[in-house]
Amino acid sequence: MMEETWVVAVRSIIAFLTLIIYTRVLGKQQMGNLTYFDYINGITIGSIAGTFATDLSSKAWIHFVALTIFTIITIIFQYITLKNRMISKLMDSDPTVVIQNGKILEQNLHKMRVKFDELTMMLRQKDVFDITTLDYAILEPDGSLSVILKPENQPVTAKDMHMHPPKSKLMTELIIDGVLIKQNLKERNKDMNWLTEQLKKKNITIQDIAFAAILPNDKLYVDLFEDQFSEKTDMGDYKGPF
Repeated sequence: MMEETWVVAVRSIIAFLTLIIYTRVLGKQQMGNLTYFDYINGITIGSIAGTFATDLSSKAWIHFVALTIFTIITIIFQYITLKNRMISKLMDSDPTVVIQNGKILEQNLHKMRVKFDELTMMLRQKDVFDITTLDYAILEPDGSLSVILKPENQPVTAKDMHMHPPKSKLMTELIIDGVLIKQNLKERNKDMNWLTEQLKKKNITIQDIAFAAILPNDKLYVDLFEDQFSEKTDMGDYKGPF
């Protein structure tokens, strides 16, 4: 019993590490853009890894070889689809217009096997509650829905108002769990004197901070380990451990 437990434990560690390496090799497309091929591919690789870890009736090497070969085939197909548009379309399909000028294209919807209530749910997720405000709705190969509002329903932009807002910046993480990330401080053209001055104004030290970041407007956002609330918000239905 103990021997089998140790074998499963070692196999699980090897399978876990192998999955990390292979998924990194396959690229972010596996997570960020799941087409039907990617979805089936991910399930299959996970199934092989699971069998690798727990199937003691066969040698681990067989499952490792299968996992490696399947990953190599996936990489080859990824390369082929990058170079050959026809095979790419065959593997991932085309985007399909399901709404045009506020009208649902039933034939395209049925072709993609999408029900009306599924379409309305996806529209709500895009904050569209009035179908007549749409020019187009397009069902993407990964199953997501892209929408284009009619010109009169599109939000006003700074360009429409002839405004020239400053260039956008990103929020930069600065302190995590009381540890300062000096490289990020330097990237935002700040130094320790600036940080010390900001912390002195708030009467705190780096060790008090759970998370801190430099906001796009160059101000410092700080969240302490010990937050002070006059009243905590509880969204639960009852007092309990969960």
